Amino acid sequence: MKRTFFLTFVLLCGLLLSVGALAQGEAFGPVRSAIRNSSSRELAQFFAPNVELSFDGDKQSYSATQAEFVMKDFFAKHSPASFDFIHYGGSNDGTPYAVGKYTGKDGAYRMFVKMKQADGGPKIATIDFTKE
Repeated sequence: MKRTFFLTFVLLCGLLLSVGALAQGEAFGPVRSAIRNSSSRELAQFFAPNVELSFDGDKQSYSATQAEFVMKDFFAKHSPASFDFIHYGGSNDGTPYAVGKYTGKDGAYRMFVKMKQADGGPKIATIDFTKE
């Protein structure tokens, strides 16, 4: 009886964790598509009013409009050959984030994207590119 209860508990926990990971992944689906298409306009639809962009440790805060132009310039200089998120997670307060691998024509980058609640839904608050 105890063994059956334990196995049921473990399976239920595993199911809940996988559903949570899928839900987080779904929030980042349109973001992944915009990055793969190197579309700063499409990506900007998911920006919070203020976005922190970081390129190899050089962090700056931009308005959503300014961030769109910064990303447009980045995509022009480093167009993606491939991109995918490799890990999804959430902080203790429920802030979703994703880690991805962005391969451009000049090399590979580790990409970190963090969202926050703004304007009634999750919006991108931080994008961090670190050259590998």
